[in-house]
Amino acid sequence: MLFISILFIVLGTLIKYGKMYFLIAGYNTMSKEKQKNYDIEGIAAVFRNAMFGMALIMLIGLGLSHWLEIPKLEDYVFFGALTIGVPYILMASNSDKFKLDK
Repeated sequence: MLFISILFIVLGTLIKYGKMYFLIAGYNTMSKEKQKNYDIEGIAAVFRNAMFGMALIMLIGLGLSHWLEIPKLEDYVFFGALTIGVPYILMASNSDKFKLDK
């Protein structure tokens, strides 16, 4: 879980600050004309925030599972973070909020 948390932090940073928008599925397959209709900076911020949030939840769960000596807690927190984070990314990034041609 530590590796996945670090991976999420790296991916969130690369997408937002490294401007690696090709990592965003759907956006990278759009034509350049359609890409101009979206606020990619806003979408990248959603990805960064969600990835950082999921990583933070996982790191807290990892620490709690070791501190409380409940190994299964690590799994529950991991899947809980994904269950909340992935739908949030999908719903927030696909909202009309980021379309420039409303």
